[in-house]
Amino acid sequence: MDAQLLAFTGVAAGMVAMPGADFTVVVRNALVSRRAGVACALGITGGLLLHTALAVAGVAAVLTAVPALFRTLQVLGGCYVLHLGARTLLSLRRPRPAEPAEAPGRPWPAERAEAPGRPRPAEPTEAPGSGRPLRQGFVTNALNPKAPITFLSLLPQFVPAGAPALPRTLLLALIVVVLALLWFPAVALLVDRLGRWLRRPRAARAVEAVTGTALTVLGAVLLFEAVS
Repeated sequence: MDAQLLAFTGVAAGMVAMPGADFTVVVRNALVSRRAGVACALGITGGLLLHTALAVAGVAAVLTAVPALFRTLQVLGGCYVLHLGARTLLSLRRPRPAEPAEAPGRPWPAERAEAPGRPRPAEPTEAPGSGRPLRQGFVTNALNPKAPITFLSLLPQFVPAGAPALPRTLLLALIVVVLALLWFPAVALLVDRLGRWLRRPRAARAVEAVTGTALTVLGAVLLFEAVS
């Protein structure tokens, strides 16, 4: 791997791992179940695949040339993220079961279920009305109009002078997609792994409050940028 590819991989890894709406939506779905979290992560990867394909094809240049289209997508993206945040915050009003007391020396139910000789309980299914995680991940990422413009301005910087542009940009786009395919499912699996603590009523409410607030703020920022 040449120096430019190494540099691009580092920059792309930072972009993918940067906390934002994608990260928050994955965490929110992973708290529902492992399957929901991974599905959401795959949806986000699909959105990134769309953006990188647009950047490679040069279609993203249209967003730069037509400000009204950019603003429209920005408003749609902001509204969707704001909707997810508001719905998460509203879910805090639902009554929750009391947190069971943990007797000294007795393992938490998740530990007992994973003890040798005991089958692991079935994963909880997604709560009614919570939406489809795959669609949530894809729409949250796909409606971010800054992504294709970011890739359109970033990819050419790592194409060596005189080198064929198309194969190189395709390789750079593939690196971004692979990084997302590694990072977001890893986040979902980690959140699920910590679910023993995160799914306790108090912890779950705290995490939902944080993620709901983060999504609401991110959506508000997108809308503010669109109308300012």
